[in-house]
Amino acid sequence: MSQASSNLHVSTHPLVAHKITLLSDISTGIVQFRQLVAELTQLVIYEATTCLPTQPLEFTSPLEVATGQEVAGRIGLVPILRAGLGMVDKAADLLPFATVYHIGIYRDETTHQPVSYYNRLPEDLSDQTLFMIDPMLATAGSASATADFLKQRGATSIVFVGLIAAPEGVARMAEEHPDVPLYVARLDRELDENKYIRPGLGDAGDRLFGTMP
Repeated sequence: MSQASSNLHVSTHPLVAHKITLLSDISTGIVQFRQLVAELTQLVIYEATTCLPTQPLEFTSPLEVATGQEVAGRIGLVPILRAGLGMVDKAADLLPFATVYHIGIYRDETTHQPVSYYNRLPEDLSDQTLFMIDPMLATAGSASATADFLKQRGATSIVFVGLIAAPEGVARMAEEHPDVPLYVARLDRELDENKYIRPGLGDAGDRLFGTMP
């Protein structure tokens, strides 16, 4: 891992670099796109979970009783709808003991501001490590708003997991939520005038769900 800013972690793994390149290519069809999102999700989640605390666990091998480790504490996965849905299943495969929460936020096409339309969160999240999941960190409007929602419910341990980030989104999260680590597969060049990440991969939700115009 390389740390490009105080809270950003960009994967340096060769497989991640290879797969994120294929994911971004316009010639990648929906079937391969979904498969690549699934594979990248598990690779980035694997790196992001280095923060998880552990505790001793006694086990019995075929030869003797010994002490290993188990993940300590509760874990929550928070996919940001809709594109986050394309990542949550594979994240849950790696963390089958995690609770899955959902937040629906979309970006207003005129104002480019986040609008919340769905929220299924418990009132108290103070005892959990929460992983926000969204393929793209562009303006960070949705990610920042989601972090606000989680903190309003007592969350103190939040991690963002995505695939591609823009410098503008990284800077916003560093300013508004410096305590939230960001784990991504690639940091891209910039946002364009329509707030799309360049070079990016287009609209992740449209490519995941086959709703390209």
